[in-house]
Amino acid sequence: MDIQIEASDQAILEELGKRIARQRINRNFTQGELAKESGTGINTIYRIEQGYSIQLSNFIRILRALGIIHHLDQLVSYPPISPIEQIKSGKKKRLRASPRKAKRQRQSAPWKWNDES
Repeated sequence: MDIQIEASDQAILEELGKRIARQRINRNFTQGELAKESGTGINTIYRIEQGYSIQLSNFIRILRALGIIHHLDQLVSYPPISPIEQIKSGKKKRLRASPRKAKRQRQSAPWKWNDES
C-alpha cells in the first residue's frame, strides 16, 4: 500500500509498522535482536510493528539498526533556495577573497601645516 495524503495518522502508523516488520524479517532479525541492535526495548519494536506511536529517537535508532537511515533524506529533504529568494538577497556568491586594507596609524600629535612654527 502506498501512503496516501488522505490517510489517517493511525493508518500511516500501521503501514510504517508493516514496513519496519518486513525490513526486520528480510534482514533475519528477531524482534529481540533488533531491540538489542537498536538500543531500544523489545516492547518498542512490538509497538511500532503493531502501528502504535513511539518516540522519534527510537524510530531513528531502529532505522539505523536496519541499515535504512539514509531513507530519511528522502522523507524530509532539504528545500533548495528559490530563485525569488536568491534575487531578493541581491548577493552574488563570492568567488575570491578581497585584499585586506591597511589600518590607518593614529598620529600622536595633531596635524600641522609645514609653514606653521
